[in-house]
Amino acid sequence: MNTSALTIVIALVAATGGLLFGYDTGIISAALMQLMENFHLSTFNAEIVTSAIIVGALVGAISAGPISDAIGRRPSVLIAAVLFIIGTAAIIFANSMTSLVICRLILGLAIGAATQIVPIYIAEIAPPERRGSLVVAFQLAVGVGQLGSFILGFMIRNHSWRLMFGIGLVPALVLFIGMLCLPNSPRWMALKGRVMEARQVLVRLRSTKKEAEGELKEILAYGQGHEVDGKKGYAELFSRWVRPALIVGVGVALFCQITGINAVIYYAPTIFADVGFSQSSALLSVIPVGIAMVASIAFGGWAVDAWGRRKTMLYLLPGAIIGLLITGTMFHLGLANHGMGAWVTVFSVMAYTFFNVGSLSVGIWLIGAEVFPLSCRSQGMSLVSATHWSIDLLVSLTTLSMVKLLGAGGVFWLFAAMNFLAFCFVFYFVPETRGVSLEEIERRLRTGTFLSFKK
Repeated sequence: MNTSALTIVIALVAATGGLLFGYDTGIISAALMQLMENFHLSTFNAEIVTSAIIVGALVGAISAGPISDAIGRRPSVLIAAVLFIIGTAAIIFANSMTSLVICRLILGLAIGAATQIVPIYIAEIAPPERRGSLVVAFQLAVGVGQLGSFILGFMIRNHSWRLMFGIGLVPALVLFIGMLCLPNSPRWMALKGRVMEARQVLVRLRSTKKEAEGELKEILAYGQGHEVDGKKGYAELFSRWVRPALIVGVGVALFCQITGINAVIYYAPTIFADVGFSQSSALLSVIPVGIAMVASIAFGGWAVDAWGRRKTMLYLLPGAIIGLLITGTMFHLGLANHGMGAWVTVFSVMAYTFFNVGSLSVGIWLIGAEVFPLSCRSQGMSLVSATHWSIDLLVSLTTLSMVKLLGAGGVFWLFAAMNFLAFCFVFYFVPETRGVSLEEIERRLRTGTFLSFKK
C-alpha cells in the first residue's frame, strides 16, 4: 500500500514543530557567548538562561496531554504555534536576564507541547508500514532546525543575538498557517464519537475506501469502553497491563538525555572555546556535528522501518560509545585543540552524534507515540516528554559545572558509560514494533505478549 500524498504533507507540516524545537534549542549555543558578554552572565546564570527553555518544555509537556485529549491534536498544535510566535517575537526585545528567561520559558512551553502532541498526531494518521519514517520526520526536522541554527549562528556571529533568535518567527508562522488547513486525528475523533468525521478523514488518507473502513472498524473495536479521558487515562497508564509500555517509553526518554546529546548541542562551542579554540572556530566546530545529526536522523528514519526500532538502537549505540571514549581521551591528553588531535576530536564527536542521534533520538518520539494504548496515549506521551525534559534540565544545569569538576575528558567518558547502560536497557526491555498497527500493539499489552517480540 502506498502512503497518500496527503498523509506525507500532513506529517511534514506537523513536523515543522520539530524544526522550531531544533532551532530554538540549538541557537543558544551560538548566542550564549554574546549573551554572557552583553549581560555579564556568570557560569551559573548562563546555565539558567539555557535551561529556562527546558523548564518551560517540562511544563508544556505535562499540560499538553489533557489539552490534546479535550480539544484534539490539531487545535493543540495550533496553540503551540501561537506560543512559538509570541515567545520569538518577545525575545527580540529582551533587555535583561529576567526578560530573557521569561521569553525562553514561553518558547519552552511551545516546545514541550510540540514534543507531546506532534508525534502522536503523526502516528495516528500514518499507516503502520510507514509510521516509523513519518514520525521520524519530526525528529529529522529537529535536526535540520539545530543544524540551521549552527550555520546561521556562525554566519551572523558578528551581528546581534536578537537576529539569531528572531529568525525563528518564519517556521513558527509556517506551522500556524499550515495547521489551519489540516484535519484532526481520525483516531481521536472516532473515540470521541465523531465516527463520520473520522471516516471522512481516513478515506482521504488511505489508498482505498475499503482500507479506510477496515482501519476504522479496528479503531472502534478497541475503543469500546475506552474513550479518551484524562482522569481515566492516568489511572490506566499506571495499571499493571500498561506497565511494560511505560517502562519502555520512559526508559528510552531517560537514556536519550543522560547519554549526553543535548549537552553537546548546548555547550560544545563553550567547551571547545575553554580548551583554546577561538570563538569563530568553536562556533564552526559544531556545524559538522549538526551535519552528522541530520544525516543520522535521515538514516534512522529509513532504518526503523527497514531494520526495526530495536535493531537500529542495538546496531548504532556501540558506535556512540567508541566515539565518546575517543573524544574523552583527546581532551584528557590535552590534544583536542592541537593539529591532528583537533581533527580527531571533531570527527569523534561527529561519530558519537551520528550513532547516538540515529538510535536514541530517532527512537524516543517514535516509540513513545506508538507503545501506549489509545485510552492513555496522551498521558503516556506526556510522561515520556516530561522525562526527556526533566533529564535535559538536569544535564543542562550541570554540564558546565561537571566540566569544571571532572574536566571535559571525564564528562565525555561519563556519557560513554551512560550509552553502554542504554544499550543494556534496549537489549532487555525494548520489543520490536515495526509494521505493527497501534491496535495490535495494544492487544499485545493486554495479552501479556508485549515483551516477547524482540526479533
